[in-house]
Amino acid sequence: MSDTLRNLLAAPPDLPVTAGLAALDQALRARGVAVVHAPPGTGKTTLVPPAVAEVVAGRVVVTQPSRIAARAAARRLAHLLGEPVGETVGYSVRGDRRTSRRTRVEIVTTGLLLRRIQHDPELVGVGAVVLDEVHERHLDADLTLALLIDIRAHLREDLSLVAMSATIEAERTAALLGGVDTVPVIRVPGALHPVQAVWCPPPAGVRRTDDRGITPAFHDHVAATVRRALVEHEGDVLVFVPGVAEVEATVRRLAGVDANVHALHGRLAGAEQDRALSEGPRRRVIVSTAVAESSLTVPGVRVVVDAGFSREPRTDHRRGLASLVTVAVSRAAAEQRAGRAGRLGPGAVLRCWSEAEHAHLAAHPEPEIATADLTAFALEVACWGSHDLDDLALLDQPPAHALSAAKEVLVDLGAMTEDGTATPRGRLIAGVPTDPRLARALIDGAGLVGTRRASEVVAMLSEDTRAPGGDLVAALRSLRADQRAGAWRSQVTRLAKIVEKDDTADGRSGVSDHARAITDDVAVGLVVALAHPDRIARKRSGSSSYLMASGTGAALDQRAPGPLAGLEWLAVGDAERRAGQREARIRTAAPLTEDLALEAAGSLWTEVDEVTWSGGRVLARRRTLLGAIELSSAPLDDPPAQAVSDAIREAVAREGIALFTWSEAATALRARLDFLHRALGDPWPDVSDVALTQNLQSWLGPQLARVRSAQDLRRVDVAAALRAMVPWPQAGRLDDLAPERVQVPSGSSVRIDYSAEQPVLAVRIQEVFGWTAAPVLADGRVPLLLHLLSPARRPAAVTADLESFWDNGYPGVRADLRGRYPKHAWPEDPRSAPATARTNDPRRRR
Repeated sequence: MSDTLRNLLAAPPDLPVTAGLAALDQALRARGVAVVHAPPGTGKTTLVPPAVAEVVAGRVVVTQPSRIAARAAARRLAHLLGEPVGETVGYSVRGDRRTSRRTRVEIVTTGLLLRRIQHDPELVGVGAVVLDEVHERHLDADLTLALLIDIRAHLREDLSLVAMSATIEAERTAALLGGVDTVPVIRVPGALHPVQAVWCPPPAGVRRTDDRGITPAFHDHVAATVRRALVEHEGDVLVFVPGVAEVEATVRRLAGVDANVHALHGRLAGAEQDRALSEGPRRRVIVSTAVAESSLTVPGVRVVVDAGFSREPRTDHRRGLASLVTVAVSRAAAEQRAGRAGRLGPGAVLRCWSEAEHAHLAAHPEPEIATADLTAFALEVACWGSHDLDDLALLDQPPAHALSAAKEVLVDLGAMTEDGTATPRGRLIAGVPTDPRLARALIDGAGLVGTRRASEVVAMLSEDTRAPGGDLVAALRSLRADQRAGAWRSQVTRLAKIVEKDDTADGRSGVSDHARAITDDVAVGLVVALAHPDRIARKRSGSSSYLMASGTGAALDQRAPGPLAGLEWLAVGDAERRAGQREARIRTAAPLTEDLALEAAGSLWTEVDEVTWSGGRVLARRRTLLGAIELSSAPLDDPPAQAVSDAIREAVAREGIALFTWSEAATALRARLDFLHRALGDPWPDVSDVALTQNLQSWLGPQLARVRSAQDLRRVDVAAALRAMVPWPQAGRLDDLAPERVQVPSGSSVRIDYSAEQPVLAVRIQEVFGWTAAPVLADGRVPLLLHLLSPARRPAAVTADLESFWDNGYPGVRADLRGRYPKHAWPEDPRSAPATARTNDPRRRR
């Protein structure tokens, strides 16, 4: 351990975490793992790393969730040691590294450590890893924790791990680290001063958000609340808004206040971030995104103004739409933000919502693994070599459908095989510090538009871009002209170096002749299309909306038409579909041409023969498609018989078998067959609606192949097709088992009704005099149900047991009918009386 670190621990600053350092020392020496549960502001980020360095040999690597936090933590600790950054304490973030051979504590972003683990799983030279802010549940932090546990279990038993959390996630983290053993949780009490909550809801009628995000009127309210804070309270003011665009909008509205106003977010150059974090002689207002919520100390702050929103990832996996969305802050996050005002002394938080609204906020933010796009996560897991996520110690398992969608994307990119193995191309993509889709666009786009331009577009897309009018070409030109876009330029340089390094290794030049001929107007669109081929969009005919290759409808903001309005082809960079909306809203896009769309998304090109039933006829077309977008269509003169059958079957399934012409004979035959199927079973066919719909080809056969219109469909001989369904010799017994008619004692031939559950013979009562029993069908299994009618054919009795009816029911029926129909014979003994279908002579009435 260095002397400077030892001296710091011998006389540490007065921070609450010092009370837990002895227990941490003991836990690491005994177990090599520990969890520190300490609220923000207790000094854990400052003093825990030196305490760990006293126990372990080798470098102590400390993670932070953002570049700003990593640099600030390193500067803070180096200042306490009286050294410049890069000596005993250094940092490594994307595009910026200050370390030396003497560095014992290296503070890094979690994403950088994740890539380091993939390249060096044994973490040679590292004695311990301290994971800070694990409670924030960022996706890369969850995965890094899981991989470190795997490394400790299988590669480096000597690697010490410390997880630091500000919430009750500490208990779950300890259980994960220990497995079957118990890992000590070192609890450090908070030392925050009282913070007064001031509720500042917007005036009546002011909407906080609309479909474009935070409203201008609410921005005005936030700025007015900051001015109120400056008047009513002492100290510097920290303002929380959700994103970069909101930071800039708030800073503009604070022009002229009696304070230095600073923006603070991850896209600023390091020097600008440093200025925002440094106290000065004049009062400050720091307008920040969530980077200052818990992992970053902003000195001098005594007042917090909270707009009440955060930016979180949300993914519509079915439509392939992933974006950052503006959501209401959780109660836990609101408390953390408020705590920033209580570190130096009593403070105040001015919340831009009401106390009643506060009670309805979510208790905690959802972990990113439950809501974010998992493509990068799935690729990292594949590169690690894990096929079963159950093998990794994750705090929460990802949703199965989200993981499946991510794997499909990676297979389409050529980054992963169907069995989940990372390909060489996938490992190349994983080595680019951005989303896998953007990495693909960088690698493939460099040869099409040039390395520099591809790097510029990918660097732009990797941030939460807000393009004027949604035009990404205009956004790129604005970045090129903006002298403050240092962070973007640094990222462009890094990406270009990655491409050039890969090109050199593969013997490629990196820039093709084709690249030199493409203007910015379409070069941006081509790179965007390479990143998101499913978001290539074509304008619908006769409409202002678009259809994306994924099949999702989308529209530009019609309230603020820009240069993209009316273009036939777009490459959509970002789109959002809100609940209850039919179409996604295009937030950013760039012009595209059909040729470039095909070049970017060649794997989506298909040619299909499509046969459908529409408007009462069969329509057959050969369609050329780019995903769901139709490029061309031509009539298909001789469609396959099976395709025609399938189209009709779909129409029948949709509209019912009433689509066919059912004659009286066909309907009666179907009822007889249905009766025999129910009574005798196979081989008598099932002729229900479901069965006939599902088996159109088997019972209608070649008749379907001739159908092209509703007129053809009406010509289909349904009765003949039904008869053909009955195999021989059963077909020869149809009339015996289920006769169409039956001859009654009067000599009449009466039709049997098979439409009910039991076959019915409706006959006048005089016509069955002489019968002692009802006829039996289906080889004697089912008796006819007799509906006995009056001479006027009105119901008189129903029976399937004629013998019992003659004895018990007939006397009452006879007495009733003799009075109403005196001209008819009503014998006392119907068994022996002659049956008749005619009116008898009244003189013969008895």
